[in-house]
Amino acid sequence: MRIVSGIQPTSQLHIGNYLGAIKQWIPLQEKNECVFFVADLHALTIPYDPEKLQQAIKETVIAYIAAGLDPEKSIIFVQSQVKEHAELGWLLNTICPIGELQRMTQYKDKSKKFKENINAGLLDYPVLQAADVLLYKGEAVPVGKDQEQHVELIRSLAKKFNQKFASPASSLGGGGGITFKEPASLILKEGGKIMSLTDPKKKMSKSDDPKSCIFLFDSPEDITKKIMSAETDSGKEVRYNITKKPGISNLLTIYSLLTGKTTQQIEKEFTGKGYGEFKKSLAEVTVQYLEPFRRKQKELATREVYLQEILRKGAGRALTIAQETMKEVKQKMGLS
Repeated sequence: MRIVSGIQPTSQLHIGNYLGAIKQWIPLQEKNECVFFVADLHALTIPYDPEKLQQAIKETVIAYIAAGLDPEKSIIFVQSQVKEHAELGWLLNTICPIGELQRMTQYKDKSKKFKENINAGLLDYPVLQAADVLLYKGEAVPVGKDQEQHVELIRSLAKKFNQKFASPASSLGGGGGITFKEPASLILKEGGKIMSLTDPKKKMSKSDDPKSCIFLFDSPEDITKKIMSAETDSGKEVRYNITKKPGISNLLTIYSLLTGKTTQQIEKEFTGKGYGEFKKSLAEVTVQYLEPFRRKQKELATREVYLQEILRKGAGRALTIAQETMKEVKQKMGLS
């Protein structure tokens, strides 16, 4: 299959980004054709510092590779380096009902969060997301649960385009009326949505208080401090119950995903022990798990030429696919 996904360079990547998305990418690249990009165009929809954007892009690329993406197995590039993303996004706008965008949960949430910056891009970025995937004729999209609604829109736009601009197979030398496949969501049963350490009823977010996130390259001291101060629930029993005990349940989920143990096994391990002992163990597990990431990050931070070469080659490979798709799209829409 061809797999497509990307993450915004809005800040350091955190453990929620990793467990909810990037962790899936690593095994997928072994047997699939994977396209992973840095979504810098999406990052422009919320307040940002233009002078820091290039550094944020670099840090995101480093995080991708440090976490296990292999540029020899996956196409890795920066979204804005392939202008066809924006071009296809505009064309898909012409078939996307505005009501579909207005009902998006992410738009409603971000509109409340960034009241002084409710721009058209904030409303429209799910269409650009659709272009990101359909430009490469993606068959599956590894996403967190919060993005599932957006993948449904991608599927809907693919279907609309195929129906509206169907053409005989002979006119394009094969392929019939189907331009785009309707991609599937690849969502982890657990870990698709890691919650904030300071408010376990909210998703972990890069734009919230740094105390609410464990960043992939946090120091052991910071990781320990954040976990030990993470919000838990009344009582002392280490037990998974997402409704009654959202705080400890979130920490159990992280522990489970980092160790491969089930939450039931972990509960048994901490029977009769309190939250403090559990948190101390989770901090040790997290520090140990992320140590190779920190080592790789330090190495890559000094290899500017190597990183630029990865992005140059990745953009070239992506452009080859993108231009072929746009040629077909323009033909069917009467633009060429």
